[in-house]
Amino acid sequence: MTTIIQEIENQTDSVLSSNQLYRDYKDQWQYLLESYLGGNAYREGAHLTRYQTETGAEYQARLRSTYLDNNCQSVVSVYNSFLFREAPRRDFSVWGERPDVEQFLLDCDYDDRSLDAFMKDVATWSSVFGHCWIIMTKPDIGAVTMADEVAADVRPYVNLITPLVMLDWRYTRGANGRYSLAYLKYIEEVNGTQRTVKEWTEEWVRTTTVNIDDAGVEEEIIEDIYEVNGLGMIPAVLAYNRRSMFKGIGVSDIADIADAQRAIYNCNSEIEQSVRLDSHPSLVLTPDTQAGIGAGSFIHMPENLDPGLKPYVLDFDGANIPNILQNISGITEAIDRMANTGGVRATESRTMSGVAMETEFQLLNSRLAEKSDNLELAEEHLWKLYAQYQDLSGKPEIDYPGSFNIRDNQGAMEQLVKAKSISATPATTEIIDRQLLELLGEDPESVEDIMEHPTLTPDIQAPHIQAMVMEGYTDQQILDLHPEVAQADIQSAKQLLVDQDN
Repeated sequence: MTTIIQEIENQTDSVLSSNQLYRDYKDQWQYLLESYLGGNAYREGAHLTRYQTETGAEYQARLRSTYLDNNCQSVVSVYNSFLFREAPRRDFSVWGERPDVEQFLLDCDYDDRSLDAFMKDVATWSSVFGHCWIIMTKPDIGAVTMADEVAADVRPYVNLITPLVMLDWRYTRGANGRYSLAYLKYIEEVNGTQRTVKEWTEEWVRTTTVNIDDAGVEEEIIEDIYEVNGLGMIPAVLAYNRRSMFKGIGVSDIADIADAQRAIYNCNSEIEQSVRLDSHPSLVLTPDTQAGIGAGSFIHMPENLDPGLKPYVLDFDGANIPNILQNISGITEAIDRMANTGGVRATESRTMSGVAMETEFQLLNSRLAEKSDNLELAEEHLWKLYAQYQDLSGKPEIDYPGSFNIRDNQGAMEQLVKAKSISATPATTEIIDRQLLELLGEDPESVEDIMEHPTLTPDIQAPHIQAMVMEGYTDQQILDLHPEVAQADIQSAKQLLVDQDN
């Protein structure tokens, strides 16, 4: 134990110390967080540029009156809407029937969040920060058997850790060239002036609670607990959005978008100020002139006042507002180009050509596929940790969507209808009809039924019903597929068959 204590003491100079990468990126992560959250967090971040002659009170008033058009949140929401349109497919047959796995899928964090909901949070925060961490732990209650654990509802669970509280991490490279996580330190809990810090190595775990002052400086250690890491590894998963050149640092989706959003934010403030000045013109007068407030009030001018100095109203015509609005429109289009969302956020779609929109869809699909692959990899690592905790062999099959149906349905339908009008062959017409039905939301099986059993006109009704009868369809099946026919039509078609045989 003495060795462990000495090693812990040698690892850190202070409980809240951090590595250089954290210190380099901390301000950027805070900025990205504020840009995504918006609201008071954004106002308190003071992202509104202050005028040179503006007083503190005037600046605060302008902060309160300027609204944020949150493009960062919109872009992340668009990504997630595609990523989680279909739930991931999971196959646990390699482990057989396990109630603990079912419980984990329904409540993976002991906070009543399903694994699907949790992974959506992982997607959100990795999109914002570029990456996030997932820690998996398991309570130790001294259970002997699996039945004891199930009865006590004891199993592994997960916590999501954002980069802002992940103070330090270190990787080592083995003789085979593979990297492994050697050290991890993060703020586990914040309670008033107290901070609980968790440290992990492959050999030991340390939990320290410290009290800090208003400046964030450590005053005293309240509690310091260390224990042997029986797992023999650090149970953490690094979920990337996109990888950067630095280990443990990802690439955010909104880094550049946040800057553009801030520009729009300042433009909106200029518009608000112009409208305010237009609505409330200023009266210009000399110090000796006295004027009341409101319509119909009197103005008392000195008797010897120079005629050139008589009071006048300073009007603002708002001539700059159209230029500001045009600038905002240009910045918004730039955001959609950066995010590859011009075809789905309805800002650029009205001006994009069909070819340009199709290219945009392909770029967006490629970006979503990369994000989906990284989510799938993160979940696979989670289940590997789960197997380690539960002493399971083999690994389940996890499959996230690899391609996403992103297209302009209205535009595609218009093109298909135009193509059908000039189509000369029945085969081409059938292909077009099939695609139209799919665009209308019909599932593949329904499309096949509709194509095989079109609405029957009088000239083809009897032969089609006869063909279905000969294929073995029951009367009820015929009625279900062809609601336009009656039972009498079926009987008539059957009678024609009998007459033909005779």
